[in-house]
Amino acid sequence: MGQEERFFDFAAEVGFTKHLGGMEATEKLVELCHIGEGSYVLDVGCGAGVTPVYLAKTYGCRVMGVDIVPRMIERCEERARREGVADRTEFRVADAQDLPFDDGLFDAVITESAAAFPEDKQGAVNEFARVTKPGGYVGLNESTWLTTPPPPEVVAWTSQEVGASVSPLTGEEWAATLESAGLREIVASVHTIGIQDETQGILRRYGLGGMLRVFWRIADLYLRNPAYRSFVRGVREQGMTPENLDEYFGYGLYVGRK
Repeated sequence: MGQEERFFDFAAEVGFTKHLGGMEATEKLVELCHIGEGSYVLDVGCGAGVTPVYLAKTYGCRVMGVDIVPRMIERCEERARREGVADRTEFRVADAQDLPFDDGLFDAVITESAAAFPEDKQGAVNEFARVTKPGGYVGLNESTWLTTPPPPEVVAWTSQEVGASVSPLTGEEWAATLESAGLREIVASVHTIGIQDETQGILRRYGLGGMLRVFWRIADLYLRNPAYRSFVRGVREQGMTPENLDEYFGYGLYVGRK
């Protein structure tokens, strides 16, 4: 099992996924994509299902979540049942580069820290636009290089923290993918990250009870799975957060209208 497969399989097993900017970034993305009651939303790379469940509970919309990892979909369905929104959510295994949906189906398509993974990022964004209704919105919350080229220690930290195969673009490049997909009224905002803010964002995203559930699963997996113990040791060997991280790495919100 490669580093990328371990990263996501282990994340699915403990039911924990995250994106930069936390719930504040999600709320801003919702605002920019005009998501509300009656909207039909696709969340690409939905991970453990936190955002789809949040959207269904908070805004009363219908949400389809897709992820390439089957175990993530199981976690999504568990979360939706636990939070009482199984009737407004649906989850499927799918690849961002080949979405199994008809053209013009969704009012909004969003993705948070998922579009940076496919090799063909433009192809993925084209798919997002294809399945969006005319007049609807495509919104990305994505890892972003603030300055290029990044030094090796920043690249190593990013691979450890965000995912083994992540390859961010610059803000200008992300905005260009939306434009090339035929979207208009493009809005782009780039943000630096703060480790303390990100930690607080995770707590808000999951809540105390949710984080306790995650910690219990992490401890259980660590005790019973040698491969996970080896993975954790490898992460520790990557070292501390680079002091110059905020010079090179952040996230951006990128939204376009079809």
